[in-house]
Amino acid sequence: MSTGHLQNRSAYLAEMRPQRSRAGFTLPELLVAITITGILAAMAAPSFASLIASQRAKAVASELFATLTRARSEAIARNAAVTLSPKAGDWKNGWQILDPANAANALDDRGSTTGAGISGPANVVYRPSGRLQAGAAPSFLVTATSGSTTTYQCVSVDLSGRPYMLAASSC
Repeated sequence: MSTGHLQNRSAYLAEMRPQRSRAGFTLPELLVAITITGILAAMAAPSFASLIASQRAKAVASELFATLTRARSEAIARNAAVTLSPKAGDWKNGWQILDPANAANALDDRGSTTGAGISGPANVVYRPSGRLQAGAAPSFLVTATSGSTTTYQCVSVDLSGRPYMLAASSC
């Protein structure tokens, strides 16, 4: 027999054998992979709660920071006293900057916060110079809780009128 004939016969016999599926996972392999994924997810869940609380607090604090900066800019641009005040007497319900020339017109209006609490002064008044009214510098404490994790952000305003943020449990 020639070598070519043997090769053809070997190829023919290989085609005749039942072939095993080579794609995919076996059931035990799949169960092990799912178990390992579940264990890793359970270990990561507490750190995700901390991350979620931290991001909520930072997001609300950043919005408040931006609104304070806008109120200061509006006071300087309009050469008039501009007030930032909470809606319905609570910062958690949102806040607004009212037009000093027409109180019915809101220059900025933020809605209520979800997943975070805010404690702060009754209002913040910027003078036409961009500085604060006489008295103590206002500060806001933003608190966000996710699971058993509580995160704090402090937004304060110095006497020159510039706001700043700080990750702290008290201002």
